[in-house]
Amino acid sequence: MNTEPYLSRIMDAVVSMDEKKLEDVVVKGIEEGIDPLLIVNEGLTPGLRKVGDLFASEEIFLPELVLAGQIVTQLMGKMETQLSGDGVAKNKGMVLIATVKGDVHDIGKNLVALLLSASGYNVVDLGKSVPAETILEKVNELNPQILGLSALLSTTMPAQREVIQTLEEAGMREKVKILVGGAPVTRAWAKEIGADGYAEDASSAVMEADRVVKGTYT
Repeated sequence: MNTEPYLSRIMDAVVSMDEKKLEDVVVKGIEEGIDPLLIVNEGLTPGLRKVGDLFASEEIFLPELVLAGQIVTQLMGKMETQLSGDGVAKNKGMVLIATVKGDVHDIGKNLVALLLSASGYNVVDLGKSVPAETILEKVNELNPQILGLSALLSTTMPAQREVIQTLEEAGMREKVKILVGGAPVTRAWAKEIGADGYAEDASSAVMEADRVVKGTYT
């Protein structure tokens, strides 16, 4: 089966925020044997990226951006059984994830959390605008393998650095691998603040998590 036209229809449905059409196309694809992870990585995620581009260019506004994220998040929740199939490794470790203090945006973080969970990680989501002190307490309490820090605004990116510094001051930094992400975040920024890795979107977050758990760095 040629999946390109099918994936294109998924992207179009995400961009047009047509919830019924999107679910119908995804269900049909799964029934015809298309890999659910392919649907996520090459259909839903690029669709959301396009929505983000439209928001950045002011062709759509915040309510539309939020709606698109909610539609995809709800659909991925329904897909969790397929995403958690027999071929997916289980018990990879715990991921603690949060949107940093001052940032109330959590669409991207929610998608990352869902996909990590579906890929075999035990994900604990602390929510949005989480202070560094709270994150430190949870790292100390739960002892996760990975800490994911999201920032959608350039003005809240320094809070990612603050979390890392707080962990360092408490002697906890070496006990957890830290991934950072969010629209304005770059791999260069991740290295600058001492993070272990960077994921540019939800589809790459699982690969990056797998990489840092194995102890490699690029």
